[in-house]
Amino acid sequence: MNLSKFTDYSLRVCLYLAAHHERVVPISELARSHRVPQSSVMKVVNRLVDGGFLSSTRGRAGGVRLSQPATATSVGAIVRHMQGDTQLVDCSTCILKGSCGLVGALRHAKETFYQMLDQTTLTDVLASHSRTLPILLDASATARGDAAEA
Repeated sequence: MNLSKFTDYSLRVCLYLAAHHERVVPISELARSHRVPQSSVMKVVNRLVDGGFLSSTRGRAGGVRLSQPATATSVGAIVRHMQGDTQLVDCSTCILKGSCGLVGALRHAKETFYQMLDQTTLTDVLASHSRTLPILLDASATARGDAAEA
């Protein structure tokens, strides 16, 4: 299954926020740390706020943070929310439309994919590789330094 760039960015944002759970993170910092356009991060953040994954604070000291602890936030829920209920293949122009056994197999594969991701939390991802958390924490220092120089 191929995840959209929008979903990829949402996972990056959520992992970054999980690493920085103790504070509200400005959207500009999220964009700089991942080298993603701020307008793209803003769209992702708005969708994640609408989905209840993030809470936002307006104003000078504003930004976003996870709505729930990283231990309670499943990767599957984020991906499902961001990807929507898309089909793996477009059957609209196929001659087998309505008579194909592949559709059921693909539906089952997609459900299995999400079941695996549902069992994985943001905390699991941060802990799955020894360098993940240090890289995200270092990205924060770099992003903040870039902001101070600007």
